[in-house]
Amino acid sequence: MEDAKEEIRARLAVEDVIGQYIELKRAGRNFKGHSPWGTDKTPSFMVSPEKGIWHDFSSNKGGDIFTFVMEMEGCTFREALEKLAQQAGVELRRYSGDDKKQAEHKARLYEALELATKYFQYCLTKNKGVMQYVFYKRNMNKKTVENFRIGYAPQSGNALVNFLTKRGFTKKEMEDAGLLNRFGGDLFKGRMTIPLMDVGGRVIGFTARILNDKDKNSPKYLNTPETLLYNKGRHIFGLSQAKDTIRRSEFVVVVEGNMDVISSHQAGVCQAVATAGTAMTEMHLKSFSRMTNDIRLAYDGDEAGIRAAERAISMASKFGIYLSVIDDYHGCKDADELIQKDPKLWQDAVNSYRPALEWLLEKYETKYDLKTEKGFQEYATEAKRLIEQIDPADTVLREKYERQVAARLGISLDAFRAKKVAKEEKKLKKTNVVKSTTVVSRAEKNLAAIAQCSKVDLGNFEVMKFNKDELSLIFEEQYGKFSILDLQKEANSLIAKASEERLATERKELEEQIRVAEEKGDEAQIEELMKKLSELLRKK
Repeated sequence: MEDAKEEIRARLAVEDVIGQYIELKRAGRNFKGHSPWGTDKTPSFMVSPEKGIWHDFSSNKGGDIFTFVMEMEGCTFREALEKLAQQAGVELRRYSGDDKKQAEHKARLYEALELATKYFQYCLTKNKGVMQYVFYKRNMNKKTVENFRIGYAPQSGNALVNFLTKRGFTKKEMEDAGLLNRFGGDLFKGRMTIPLMDVGGRVIGFTARILNDKDKNSPKYLNTPETLLYNKGRHIFGLSQAKDTIRRSEFVVVVEGNMDVISSHQAGVCQAVATAGTAMTEMHLKSFSRMTNDIRLAYDGDEAGIRAAERAISMASKFGIYLSVIDDYHGCKDADELIQKDPKLWQDAVNSYRPALEWLLEKYETKYDLKTEKGFQEYATEAKRLIEQIDPADTVLREKYERQVAARLGISLDAFRAKKVAKEEKKLKKTNVVKSTTVVSRAEKNLAAIAQCSKVDLGNFEVMKFNKDELSLIFEEQYGKFSILDLQKEANSLIAKASEERLATERKELEEQIRVAEEKGDEAQIEELMKKLSELLRKK
């Protein structure tokens, strides 16, 4: 695919691609604009047409047109490649080699699903009873129906199969698109259809709802099975409609159901999305983190909602995400029901979020009877396990919740900290420890730019490796007018800062290794690690 990337780069000017998202103004040989992620008062976003790269000084991000689209759209490299290839008029299948057949097959599946969507939309307009259900019982307006491409799958025969067959699609293609039942007929019958779309707005499947809630013989929702296009663990419902609002408002609302998303958008809360069955995955969080680090969960307070929030907390620290919970439903069971009652109440609820940890600890207090020894121990264990999910580097936040729980239990802070959790819980916790070395500091990047573009003396300090073109842009913007003397002073200052950051990182990692060794009771390893820690502290 390297040839395809180069062809796309040759056809698309970096300033034209980025200019679709933010306003750019000429600044000499480069372009400048305001950061789409930061709150800069003066333009801090630089684009170099000559080098074909960009750098955002407020967020310390940078790269080429592919990384920019990935950051802005919250998509994978492949999705960014396909989006830009379409803009550039590049046929990726010409560069696929052995994958050419699969690329052509996928294109056919997309085409079949798009036609199915249009067919279901047409069928909705021809059925007065279903339109009554959609527009009056579900209270959707015309704009919402069009935006989410709501449709209706006919009840009689195999209407969709016949429709697609006449347009040249085979049963195999329909099956691979997830449109057939096990008998080779229509999977969706007599249901309101809601297309599932990827981040670019292409249909990859459907979820379909029964029209009669009294029908106990059929599942309320019927979903497309896993296919070549649809992956339950990656898909985020409503993201294609919500992504622009998420970037502007800098937060996302994760609700439980697809109808919650649709109702929320109609009520003006267009940051709402949903994951399949509330099962948040790392892939979901990675997609969100490209657009915002503020995630607000609108989950039920039942056992399933509590466990979903717990799982999200255990993963969120990996991506530097602030996790909160929306739970002021005014007696309603979910967002959709609250919106039907009063859209303003939902808007207020979204802005009345609470830290997820605080919400969960309160749920634990309700769940366990602290007056009994068993309930006391269970609450202490759950709370300790949860608090240990917090990034070890965030000592202030950890201590805040440790003190809160200790006070609730009526014990000292030291006693709570000394409590051990079960081995299987330790394993879960350890898998979620993130090394802070994955975060690149501004000092490291600026120092690398000076090292590459000048002849200053860095002594024995080894700089990290970054994209050379991006470093050139940083140097040109930040240090282009510096004298050699000023550059040397700046380099010395950055070396001191970067060295301090590296030592702090090593110390945190060693302290975490010591904690794990203490839990194992490995005296030899503890002694060795303590020696390393002492040597490290002497360097300071």
